[in-house]
Amino acid sequence: MHTTIGEFILDRLKAIGITEIIGVPGDFNLSFLEQISQSEGIRFIGACNELNAAYAADGYARQRGAGALLTTYGVGELSALNGIAGARAEHVPVVSLAGAPPQYATEFGWNLHHSLADGDYTNMLEAVAPFTEVATRLSPMNAVEEFDRALHTCLREKRPVHIQIPSDITHLSIEVPDAPFSTALPASDPERLEAAAARILERFAQATDPIILIDQDTDRHGFTAQFEALIAKAHIPYAQLSSGKAILSERGEHFLGTYNGAASTPGLQERIERSDFLITTNPRFIEVNSGSFTHNLSRATIINFGDQHANVAGEIFVGITTAELIDVLLERIPPASSSSASQAPASPAAVESFKPHPEAALCHERLWPQMVDFLREEDVVIAEAGTSNIGLGPQRLPQGVRYINSPIWGSIGFTLPALLGSQLAAADRRHILFIGDGSFQLTAQELSTILRQELNPIIVLINNKGYTIERYILGMEEEYNDIQDWSYNQLPQVFKADTTMESYSATTEGELAQALESIAASPHGAFLELHLPAADAPRGLHTFGPMTADFDYGPRGPRND
Repeated sequence: MHTTIGEFILDRLKAIGITEIIGVPGDFNLSFLEQISQSEGIRFIGACNELNAAYAADGYARQRGAGALLTTYGVGELSALNGIAGARAEHVPVVSLAGAPPQYATEFGWNLHHSLADGDYTNMLEAVAPFTEVATRLSPMNAVEEFDRALHTCLREKRPVHIQIPSDITHLSIEVPDAPFSTALPASDPERLEAAAARILERFAQATDPIILIDQDTDRHGFTAQFEALIAKAHIPYAQLSSGKAILSERGEHFLGTYNGAASTPGLQERIERSDFLITTNPRFIEVNSGSFTHNLSRATIINFGDQHANVAGEIFVGITTAELIDVLLERIPPASSSSASQAPASPAAVESFKPHPEAALCHERLWPQMVDFLREEDVVIAEAGTSNIGLGPQRLPQGVRYINSPIWGSIGFTLPALLGSQLAAADRRHILFIGDGSFQLTAQELSTILRQELNPIIVLINNKGYTIERYILGMEEEYNDIQDWSYNQLPQVFKADTTMESYSATTEGELAQALESIAASPHGAFLELHLPAADAPRGLHTFGPMTADFDYGPRGPRND
């Protein structure tokens, strides 16, 4: 079977569920863009810049299982690199495509624009390579094998890949396989699968306090539904890292809370650390999800699931696909009985409905319970690093809420473009973004793309005149933590004069309650600006700020002058 290289790439992307490619046009990718415009079932979404496009592709991938980014050589690739690195840090499968100079020009080392004019066409791939699992350039001779290798790796490892496409090859015809692209992982070695299952079930039968500890890879590798089924069948209590927030229900009857070392939900650190059967999914502890490295998990009790291996208290089983292993466990694990459900937690207390004080000024202590009361089951909640994520962290979100943030990479400004990508990928779900004014100013122009695509999110902007999280680390009164105040809720009309997005502003709990009532009743998007004092912050930030300062600056740091 013959097709063009461009059509082959698009067919592969469609095969893994991608219907939008997000990026920025450039002369080296225009030929490929022509093919996108002529292809059914996939379209190009132009972002305002390449960094935002990378963030949007990340948000898209969290909904669809993979996202696609398109840039041009050099200036585009490097502009997107921060977003690609974030996808790497957060284990998000993004297929990054970059139009490259024509193949003959790179082979003969011609000096061209968007390069360093030194004839070196390896440097861009070398710059991107440390932040991707595959970084390669296609040619007519390797297009099929290289693209398929990159795509399989992206899906298997849950990491971004980067593929340069020379501008003069996309319309060339090549021979391609007749068989459709398969996203299935290889089958497990039968003996290793059986041995791993038997060993885990043996330890489970001996356990007195089994617990599942959730982190990002639970979601990334598709274990969520399987764990839900295990919990329902065997009544296994579960907890989460802050970096695994709301992957499983925070209102389920077996939910214990958030494990964060010494900063854990009260009583939880001891419970987790003395569990004799602790299921984990490759947790990655950094200072913000470990209570500043006060976590202490015993390897002798951990059953860790990677995507292609299991580590049972130090005994490592390879050659298995872990989803198959969990299916075997789910089939064989005994159902819970009243006598076997040891130490099962009581059902969490119901989340009380918030009662606003109409004349009270907004403050973080009461803001977040009021906002959680507004949320519905199955909403998509996107929380910017800083006050939004810290404020929402202790709140138990409704059943089925998908929570998107960037707890490891933490690049501020990520969430507005991520909102664009997420809503493109899941337009049927209500999206609510919580973002600070400082973060918003980094990527504000992507609001125009959200409006151009006629999406209808609810954007909640916390206006506290600057970088509150930085103020609590250092420089509470310093000018370097100030930013220019904008008329934020006028921006929808600035970016799109005929927009249907409705703007609101609130300084009191009563004004916020009225705004939320109007937003809930409207089919349109909303931009809600909340005014809070610059020095007000969620309770967690009062601890996080000084802890970060001590960690960053040491005992001779400026806080101790």
